[in-house]
This record gives sequence, C-alpha cells and structure tokens, in this order.
Amino acid sequence: MAVAPAANAGTSTSLAAPEPDVGPIAARALYLRALGLMVLAAALFGAMSVTVRLATRHMHAFEVAFLRNLFGLAFALPLLWRGGAGRFRTNKLPLYFVRSVIGLVATLASIWAIAHLPLAQAVALNYSTPLFATVFAALVLGEQVRLRRWSAVAMGFAGVLIVMRPGAGTLTLGALAAVCSAVLNAGVSVSIKVLSRTESSAAIVLYTLAIWTPLSLLPAAWVWSWPAWQGWCFVALAGAIGTVSQLAWARALQLADVSALSPISFLQLPFVAVLAYFLFGERVDAPTALGSSIIFASIVYIAYRESRLGVRRAA
Repeated sequence: MAVAPAANAGTSTSLAAPEPDVGPIAARALYLRALGLMVLAAALFGAMSVTVRLATRHMHAFEVAFLRNLFGLAFALPLLWRGGAGRFRTNKLPLYFVRSVIGLVATLASIWAIAHLPLAQAVALNYSTPLFATVFAALVLGEQVRLRRWSAVAMGFAGVLIVMRPGAGTLTLGALAAVCSAVLNAGVSVSIKVLSRTESSAAIVLYTLAIWTPLSLLPAAWVWSWPAWQGWCFVALAGAIGTVSQLAWARALQLADVSALSPISFLQLPFVAVLAYFLFGERVDAPTALGSSIIFASIVYIAYRESRLGVRRAA
C-alpha cells in the first residue's frame, strides 16, 4: 500500500493476539521493540509515498500499483529460503484473499490520491482509518462504543472535513479516493490483526503480495504503456521499501496492542511533509495542518480509551 494503513485504534481488543505471560520488564522491552518497529514503518511508508509520487510522473497510477507489487513480491521471495517453506503453510487462504482484495482497492485509491493531491493532504486523509474502524467495531463486531469515543470519532470526522474542504470546486476526486482508501484500510487492519494470531509477519506479507500482484495486473492492463527507465527505478525502490515497511508494521502489531501503536503510526505525516517540501516545494496549508491536528487528537483519545477498557476487561 502506498500509505500506511493506520493502526486500527477502534478494533475490539478481543481481536488482539494473545500476549505471553511475561513480567513487567519483559513486557516493557516488548513494547519498546514494537514502538521502534512502528516508528521505522512510519518513516518507510512516508519514503514510499514520496517514491510513488515520483513514479506517477512517468506512468499511470494503476501501473505503479502493479509494478510496485511485482517488485515487492520479488524482494519478499527470499524469505522462503531463509525460513523454509514450512513456515508458510496456512489454512487461512480465504481470509488472505478477502484481505488482499480489500487492500488492493485501498492501494489503488491511495496511489490515485498521492498522484493527484498534495502529499501531506493525502496522508492526513488516509489516517482517518481508526475513525472508520471504531464505527466498524460498533456496527459489525458489536463492540460497545460509549459517548466519549463517539465524541472523539465525531471530532475526527470534523478534522477530515477540514482537510477535504468540501465546497464549490474544492471537493476533488483525489480527496474522495483518499477517504475511500481509509475506509477500506480499516477493514484491512482488522483482518491483519486476526491473521497475526496464527500467521507470521513474513507469511502475511508474502501471501498478500502473491495475491495482489496478479490482481493488480488487471486494472494496469487497461492503461498500460511502457514507462521510461526512471519509472522502473522508482517502482523498484517503492517495492523494496514497501516490503520492509510492511514487515516492520506487521511485526509491531504482533508485539504490542494496536491501540498503543496507532498514534505512533501518525508520524508518517511529518516525515512526508518534510520530504514533500524539499522535493516538490509543497507546503502544508492551514486547513491541512488544522484538520490533521484534530484527526491526530481524536485518534490519541480513542487509543487511550481503548487501552483503559482493555485494562478493565483484563481486571
């Protein structure tokens, strides 16, 4: 995916992988390791967003999605030889397929948004994922969401509207694509957390790329034209960065609770803002900065409430 699927702050803690019975020192070490992996993933996803933007200057967004997946799969294949094929045996192929189809549509929408919006705006809208995840948790999973979290969700959606700036001539297809990607990524985050209970992070990445690659060829074939060599270089780099970032992201979700990591993943936004300023001369305008701050504040509060509820359930 071109933008990191923000960690699902609204997912019920019943979906979390069972944590080992460890002491406080070991638990702190696991959390710090997960924290470092999530910071690394955020930085890499930010770099990948910039690389994808550069690639879209030389080819259609659908071609970028296919070639990025193809190169990502090529970089992931050596994982088979390092750990042996046995670690990739699974009985979860139907769930992998559903997760991959949803994720592919989210990726196509995300890359379209990156190609047609200022990078900071595209990333900010994508990070409304935990807001939609909270809604899904209540409507689909039956999770009880009380007034405080609904208030935080409403505040977050207000931030989304500020970033989108709906009005005459200001609501663009790129902004709608970014929000669509965020909605779909909310479902992806749930599926990854479920898969991580029994599947390794390497298996999740490898199976996802193996399904994504042929599926993403279908839309790319309709708009295909052979790109210049610069385009090949950018999509190859995006594939390499994407594989490493997804591994770090999936591993972080295995080591710590999603609600504790979701605010950290928002660090992708300042990374992207700095890179976009120096590479493309894009400045973060006032509506994007204000709306992003509101979205971030709402995500932090949702994560805080989720962690408190998790403690109460454990007690």
